[in-house]
Amino acid sequence: MEAIYLAATIWFFAAVLSTALANNLKISIALMEIIVGSIIGWGAFHLGYLDKLSLNAEWMKFCTGLGAMLLTFLAGAELNPDVMKSKVREVSVIGLTGFFSPFIGCFLISYYFIGWSMEASLLCGIALSTTSMAVVYAVMLEYGFNDTEFGKGILGACFVNDLGTVIALGLIFAPFTYKSVIFVSVTILLIFILRPMTDFIVRHFAYKTAAIRAKWILFIVLSMGVLALWSGSEPVLPAYVLGMVLARTMEEDGHFVRRLRTLTIGFLTPLYFLRAGALVSIPALLAVPGIFVVLFGGKVITKIFGLYPAIHRFREDKREKWYYTLLMSTGLTFGTISAIYGLTNNIITEEQYSFIVGAVIASAVIPTLIANKFFLPTHLLEMPILDDQVPDKRDIMRKL
Repeated sequence: MEAIYLAATIWFFAAVLSTALANNLKISIALMEIIVGSIIGWGAFHLGYLDKLSLNAEWMKFCTGLGAMLLTFLAGAELNPDVMKSKVREVSVIGLTGFFSPFIGCFLISYYFIGWSMEASLLCGIALSTTSMAVVYAVMLEYGFNDTEFGKGILGACFVNDLGTVIALGLIFAPFTYKSVIFVSVTILLIFILRPMTDFIVRHFAYKTAAIRAKWILFIVLSMGVLALWSGSEPVLPAYVLGMVLARTMEEDGHFVRRLRTLTIGFLTPLYFLRAGALVSIPALLAVPGIFVVLFGGKVITKIFGLYPAIHRFREDKREKWYYTLLMSTGLTFGTISAIYGLTNNIITEEQYSFIVGAVIASAVIPTLIANKFFLPTHLLEMPILDDQVPDKRDIMRKL
C-alpha cells in the first residue's frame, strides 16, 4: 500500500503543478497535464524509475478508465435534446466528415507512403480518425463554451465522429457476436427506461439519502462499462449515450452536476491526462521522428482540409470556424483505445503503437494550443448562456 500512496502522491503533485502552470501560461489544464505527464514519463525512463509510476497498475487503469467514462458521461449530459434536434444536420455532416477524411487519408499515407501492412494501415486510419471528447469537453468546460449553442454543436459533432470510429473498429476488426447483440439491446432499452428510473430515485431518495444520485450514476456507468467490455466494445461509448439520455434530469439540479464535475475533474481526469502523456515513448519517437511527423501531419492536415469547408457551411465568423476545426482535429481517448486494441491483438507492433499514440497525443496538444491562443471566440462568452436558471454558472465552472 505504501507504494500505491507514494505513486498517487507524485501524480497529484503533478496535477497541482499542471494547474498552476496552466493558469500562469493561460492554456488548458488538460493539455498541461498531458505535457507534464510526458515530461515525467521521459525523466522516469532515463532514471530507471518508470515502474515506480504505476502506469500499468490495476488501480491506475481503473481510476483513469472511470475518469474517461465520467468525463464522457458529463459531455453527453451537456447535449440538451431540444438543442441537438436543431443541430442534427450540422453535427451529422461535420462529425462524419471529421471521421472519413482522416480515416481515408491516414490509411493511404501509412499503406503507400510509410509501407505498413494493410491491417496495420487500417488500424492507423481508425486511430487517427478520432476527435478527443475528453480534451474538447475539458476545454469547453474550462472556458464556458459548454453553455453555448456553439459548444454544444462541437460536442455533438465529436460524438458522431467517435461513433464512426467505434463502428469502423468493430466492423473491420472485432467480430459481431451474440454478445454485441445483447450489448446493443440493453443500450437501446436504457434509452427508454433510464430517465424514468432516475427521476423516481431522485424524487424518493435524493434529498433523504446521502449522495444517492452519484452512487446511481456510478453504478449505471460502471455496469454498462462492464457489458461493453464483455461484448468487445469500449466503455466510453455507452457512457456518452447515458449522459445524453439523462441530459434533462441533470439540467434540473446544477448543484449535483457541479459536485459530479468536481469529483471527475478534481480526482479522476488528472490521472487520465497525466498517464496519457507518460505512456508516450519519447525515445521511440526520437529514433525515427520522420514517421511520427508524417502521421501527425497526416491526421491534422486531412482533418483541416475535410472539416473547414464543412464547418464553413454552418459558421460565418472566421475565429469560430478555425476554433471549431482545430478542436475537431484533436485526438486522445478513442485514438489510444484503438491503438491499444491493435497492439493487444497483434495488428500493430510496439514501435507502430508508439508512433500512432505519439501522433494522437500530439494532436491533442498542438491544435488546441493554437486554437486557444489565436482563435478563441471570446465574443461568444459575452452572449447569454443557455441555462439562465443559474446566472453565475460560468464563473462557478471556471473555479472548478
